[in-house]
Amino acid sequence: MLDDIDLGNRRLTIAGGARPLDDLTLEFMVEWLEYRRRRWPSTANLHTLINNQTANTTSRASTHWISAPTRGQDATLERLRVDRQLEEALTHGPDPLHLAEVFGLDGKTAMRYADSTRALLEQAAEQHLR
Repeated sequence: MLDDIDLGNRRLTIAGGARPLDDLTLEFMVEWLEYRRRRWPSTANLHTLINNQTANTTSRASTHWISAPTRGQDATLERLRVDRQLEEALTHGPDPLHLAEVFGLDGKTAMRYADSTRALLEQAAEQHLR
């Protein structure tokens, strides 16, 4: 929902948890919101993602409409999500608590990402020493 976006503090609330917006996501969010405002200036729809069918209603855009542009592409939404989580772990260290907080992951999933990150960092360190 639009109320879940806090551009000033670079935060997005998803499933009750506030998540930081990286530079790329912030840029896309600002561009989308500007496009949305120009394209449907009178809409009363409070959903962030709307289209021609939903702009005159208060319902959300369909899951199919949201995911259709990435079907058949190498960069699927799932791959982008996993890549973003791994990047966060590599940038901020393999801290499962941080990953759980930022992405709303359950403990087991956060631990798997932390373990994978540790293994990647150890491999990189070993290759660097050779």
